[in-house]
Formats: sequence, structure tokens, C-alpha cells
Amino acid sequence: MFIINLTYKTELEKIDQFLNEHIEFLNEQYELGHFLASGRKIPRTGGIILSNVESKSELEKITGKDPFKKNDLADYELTEFVPSKTCDELKFLME
Repeated sequence: MFIINLTYKTELEKIDQFLNEHIEFLNEQYELGHFLASGRKIPRTGGIILSNVESKSELEKITGKDPFKKNDLADYELTEFVPSKTCDELKFLME
């Protein structure tokens, strides 16, 4: 499992130009079962995505398709972790 930490490298006006394409990318990844949760940081300096993709190399290929990445608008930090405790609703993450 991975936490994807996006940090914007440019002004929000430029980010907003690609926001709809980014949302389409996210929707596709949810449909494929690669992403579990996502959202903006507060303040709006980037975003966080929770991914259940198994390998870092596979995830790097996936994030390379993100319009924010393709247009060099954000830096991506991938942090791998193994859930060892969850609430009942998220027990499936430990399977």
C-alpha cells in the first residue's frame, strides 16, 4: 500500500487548467481499483492519494499518466507502508 503525496510546483491558476483532466485520471484509477481515497491538502498546496497498488514501479507508471505529472505541475512522493491496525470498516486493507 502507498501514500502518494503530491506537492504543487506552480501557481493554482495553472493547476486549475488541468484539474478536470486530473479528475478524469483519478476516476479511471478508482475504476481500475488502484486508488482507495484521495483529496486536497489544506492549505491547497497539493493532494494525497491512498493506493493499494502492489509495487512502486507499477505505481510510478500509473502516476506518470497523471496530467499534473505529465505537465510537470507537481512533485510526487511515494511512501510504502503495511497497515497493521485499522478500524472495522477498513479491515480489508490488511488482507
